[in-house]
Amino acid sequence: MTQQSEQRVNQAEDLAVKPGEAFDLPPREAARPVEETERRAQQIIAMGGGDWAEVTARRHAEGDDETMVINMGPQHPSTHGVLRLVLELRGEEVISAQPVVGYLHTGIEKSAEFRPWVQGVTFVTRMDYLSPLFNETAYCLAVEKLLDVGAPPRAQALRVLLMELNRVASHLVWLATTGLELGALSVMLYGFREREEILDILEAVTGLRMNHAWVRPAGVSQDLPDGIEDKIRAFMSDMRGKIDEYETLLTRNPIWLERTKGVGYLTPERLVELGVTGPMLRASGLDFDLRKAEPYCGYEQYDFEVPTATGSDAYARYQVRIAEMRESLKIVEQVLDSLPGGPVMLDDPKIGWPARLALGPDGLGNSPEHVRHIMGESMEALIHHFKMVTGGFKVPAGEVYVSVESPRGELGYHVVSDGGNLPYRVHVRDPSFVNLQAVPDMVTGGLIADVIAALSSVDPVLGGVDR
Repeated sequence: MTQQSEQRVNQAEDLAVKPGEAFDLPPREAARPVEETERRAQQIIAMGGGDWAEVTARRHAEGDDETMVINMGPQHPSTHGVLRLVLELRGEEVISAQPVVGYLHTGIEKSAEFRPWVQGVTFVTRMDYLSPLFNETAYCLAVEKLLDVGAPPRAQALRVLLMELNRVASHLVWLATTGLELGALSVMLYGFREREEILDILEAVTGLRMNHAWVRPAGVSQDLPDGIEDKIRAFMSDMRGKIDEYETLLTRNPIWLERTKGVGYLTPERLVELGVTGPMLRASGLDFDLRKAEPYCGYEQYDFEVPTATGSDAYARYQVRIAEMRESLKIVEQVLDSLPGGPVMLDDPKIGWPARLALGPDGLGNSPEHVRHIMGESMEALIHHFKMVTGGFKVPAGEVYVSVESPRGELGYHVVSDGGNLPYRVHVRDPSFVNLQAVPDMVTGGLIADVIAALSSVDPVLGGVDR
């Protein structure tokens, strides 16, 4: 072994960290003073589809001919979707930045207004495609609030079970893609490897890996299959050790620290002004989490902590998400230990439909028993089935706002009913859309290389942004 190699080995041993070990590291100096951040926050650039050249023209008119404007995206592997960043640069320094969205627009909100209430689930689950179960749950909670009904206790517990598994899967994608962008290629492979195990579990329960449409108004579409609880417990036991490995690889890794410490810094006050929620907000020391602040689906029954950090930079957001995965596993274990019995759909045939579904060799559909009943035993049941499928149920007139804590922050549904069988209005407060407002403040004054780490720390999903 050469002397240089021996020095690197000794340095790695000094930086080694035991899994879960707490530590304090001196913060790297922020990209620019807080006063500069606040000053630039007052400068608003209205950016349209193709007028970015006006930014350069304005600089040149001011006598500054050393700046240039470039597009990062919309087809760029580090923009986490079809996002366009208009960057004004002076050499390697970012002078200004502006996110431009809309390239992935799907019209999901408007489409949901032209379908019966139950069918709306199949639209909203496709917004944030990394955490579809949260959209399904938030939408159904809003419909249930309008109906003034609640899902049975077992259905509520199953919602929590799958949402927390989905939270871990979403954070794994964040860890994997961030690792890839910052050079930690092994972490990318490990993150997707563990996510595949969660998707296998979700597929066994719902019939699909993603876009499940499993959560329905007044319950869930079907119960857990036989043997899945043992599979979940085995995964949790294995996953705890995998999280330890992630921390061993990254938490004191010199390159990881250099790329994330002090990058994307924002003050807690500025985060609140921008409406930022989720891990970004909690990484600044504010412990706002809707599962604690406004519990839903029985979250008040479970013992878990709200992880926070104080760095308010890309590294602190990494710390928070790692800790959140551990807390989600704790919640999943508690749900399995206390899973109540009973039905998974409200026992009201005028609302609780479809409640007779089952997974078959060709996917999710009506159970053989239900088909036998409506096709061979009861004409009235067949008529009711036809009316429910084609027209759905009516929801009393009203207006509600319901929010849940998604992996990216507050996911809210503003739903309006005019008393018919279709929603009058469905509007979504998607956390990725709101949190993207922070990107210009995070990257201005820093280096172009830090744009990648800062944007990744937001964890945006453009399916929710361009809904």
